[in-house]
Amino acid sequence: METENLYYFEKAPVAKAVAHFAVPMMIGSSMNVIYSILNAYFLGTLHNTAMLTALALTLPLFAIIMALGNLVGMGSGTFISRLLGEKKYNDVKHVSSFAFYSSLVLGVIVMLIGLPLIDPIVHGLGAMSDSFGFTKEYVTVMLIGSPFVILFFTLENIVRSEGSALTSMIGMILSVVLNIILDALVIFVFHWDVIGVAAATVISNIAASLYYAYHMGTKSQFLTISLKWFKASKDILSNVLKIGVPIFIMSIFLGAMSLIFNHFLVDYGEHAVAAYGISSRLLQFPEFIVMGLCEGVVPLIAFAFTANKLRMKTTISFTIKAIVTLAVVFGIIVYFISDHLIGLFTNNPQLIEMGSYILHVTFLSLFITGMTTLFTGIFQATAQGTAAFIMSIIQGITLIPVLFIANSMYGFEGVVWSLVIADAVAFLVGAIMLFVLRNKLQPDLASLVE
Repeated sequence: METENLYYFEKAPVAKAVAHFAVPMMIGSSMNVIYSILNAYFLGTLHNTAMLTALALTLPLFAIIMALGNLVGMGSGTFISRLLGEKKYNDVKHVSSFAFYSSLVLGVIVMLIGLPLIDPIVHGLGAMSDSFGFTKEYVTVMLIGSPFVILFFTLENIVRSEGSALTSMIGMILSVVLNIILDALVIFVFHWDVIGVAAATVISNIAASLYYAYHMGTKSQFLTISLKWFKASKDILSNVLKIGVPIFIMSIFLGAMSLIFNHFLVDYGEHAVAAYGISSRLLQFPEFIVMGLCEGVVPLIAFAFTANKLRMKTTISFTIKAIVTLAVVFGIIVYFISDHLIGLFTNNPQLIEMGSYILHVTFLSLFITGMTTLFTGIFQATAQGTAAFIMSIIQGITLIPVLFIANSMYGFEGVVWSLVIADAVAFLVGAIMLFVLRNKLQPDLASLVE
């Protein structure tokens, strides 16, 4: 395994190396989106708008839990890839053990803090009278399962960072397939509705986490879950937090943005919230494919940053071309069949009309989102903590005032368009920072952005 992983890091043609790292991530990400879509579809068959609304309202909470997993996972993962480039294999074991146990501790803290505050949390998510009970059920189960959900996101990043992209993908697919099977059982057989959907998510994450832990403990040449390798040194903490904290903040901002966005949509009725919940899940499929590409190449960029900067430049150039191709292909498909896609989840004409409009507008930013994700990934991989931090907050800082202005001037349409405006600003800021940092990343990256 060691020789195979290092081959893709060091010697494989760039296109082949990108495919090795990115395709499994793209497949795994798309499977997650398929699950998310089926999740809404299964609940949609019950023809209860309040359930669909609850599912949309809980997205910010899930974003926060995922953020904690990414804080440890992506912070540790990029550090591991750089350490592999420097051939510091013992340090890799220390970092992987630290990531495993710190994730569990974070999850326990979330559970202990969140459960006593369950009602304020549900109110804060924007739950209304009809959806309050369903939202509370989902939130309760997710808080109880948060140690394993956080662990899942951490280990997925850690395993991918050592070059085991296929193993990372198998874990994601395992989680999704098990989740879909359990969803069908809890909704159509046991009739547990929302609480069953939440339980299915937690159980599937536990199964995938056990799979990753087995790989790290018995199969991996570089990673370990052994407690004897656990080390929380200043060097490990600083390198993990330098990248992990910006990722966490970005995820929190995304969750906060989703929360604020939902509160604006509530003014236009539950149909608006449900329509956004459906359209956002549909947009996630092409968006996560593109993001899977960009996030998948981060370990390759991080390794090359310490080992071969020319290879890093070529990898980035190839990835940009792939983003353009994917954005064009998905754009053509979505604009032709958007009404039919929304119609898969509901037969309500108002929901179809609103969902289709949201899908058309937000899809304009697919290329921009892909490039923004790539910029962020480059900053993470090259340990540019300040730039990564700026990228983590710029979209949220932009969206909040734009939402207020656009809502007051253009109503529902303005709220929807505010997402595209915020994405465009983040893209411009990222491009400017990459240009400014070109000298620091010399000699090879400079020619890419000039």
